[in-house]
Amino acid sequence: MITRAIISGGGTGGHIFPAIAIADEIKRRNPNAEILFVGAEGKMEMEKVPAAGYEIKGLPIAGFKRKFALSNFALPFKIIKSMLKARKIVKDFKPEVAVGVGGYASGPTLKAATMIGIPSMVQEQNSFPGKTNKILSKSVQRICVAYEGLERFFPKEKIVLTGNPIRREMVSIEGKEAEGYKFYDLDPSKRTVLIIGGSLGARTLNESVVANLEKLKESGVQVLWQCGKLYHDKLENELKGADLGSVKMVQFITRMDLAYAIADVVISRAGAISVSELCLVKKPTILVPSPNVSEDHQTKNAMALVEKDAAILVKDVEAKEKMIDEVLNLLSDESRCESLKKNIASLGKPMATESIVDELEKLKK
Repeated sequence: MITRAIISGGGTGGHIFPAIAIADEIKRRNPNAEILFVGAEGKMEMEKVPAAGYEIKGLPIAGFKRKFALSNFALPFKIIKSMLKARKIVKDFKPEVAVGVGGYASGPTLKAATMIGIPSMVQEQNSFPGKTNKILSKSVQRICVAYEGLERFFPKEKIVLTGNPIRREMVSIEGKEAEGYKFYDLDPSKRTVLIIGGSLGARTLNESVVANLEKLKESGVQVLWQCGKLYHDKLENELKGADLGSVKMVQFITRMDLAYAIADVVISRAGAISVSELCLVKKPTILVPSPNVSEDHQTKNAMALVEKDAAILVKDVEAKEKMIDEVLNLLSDESRCESLKKNIASLGKPMATESIVDELEKLKK
């Protein structure tokens, strides 16, 4: 049983929410466990982690900007300052174990932990690892991964295939259909398409919906469309007075479990955590990977499913022409839907969070 742990990383929800899921599982096993998060100053973890009930300390770490930027000249000083601060945090807190989930802050934190001799682990969410985890893999004792074939990047003897840690409440959908239709004010007699582009939104998915509104209205299906924080106000103005029919646009989906429960088909980006959730809710899925991510890792995440006939891929550049046609064709093909559901279900790892904490407990021993 773990009594003191440091968890570090962040930058995006794809790093933060797995970290919180790991912390929750540690606390479930030992309610008296003390957990300290270490994040990057100014990043979203500094808000999301306290909201989940955990203490967090920030490092002045930042990333290298590929385009010319004056801030790049300050980067070496930020790294040195972050290393010194991380070392002090680790020495003062005295954790039994340390976990890095990717993101800028996990580099200095886990480097400090391993130098002091704290048993350490990285959790890699994607099928193509980030630079921080690649560097840390040399010094940590364990690497928990969600995809097969990562021996290309990490020492084989350290790898454990666990799956990605998922918050239980996000994927607990059994028997929630009636509640879901009521919560989102949708019609239980209609087929439902769920479109999710992340909390900030996905411009391509939004443009694809707007360009095909008439087609969606004529089809008779209903759509629950999360447009995202970045695009909501602009879309509201653009669509003011327009007849959206059975297309319901929302800025943010507050109850993802209810949205998943009522979905007949899901259209989503291919972030690692979204993909892991979709494997657990077992819905026919169309993935539109974002091209704006490092190493094009969303396409690699999507292909891990597509190659097992567990999802359909629509390229970002083709989405406006193909995405809505693809979903309408899928809804009219019951046998294809059943095949996709069966295949995506086989890839789900419902005990991933528990397996990761099991590995942490082994490290402590």
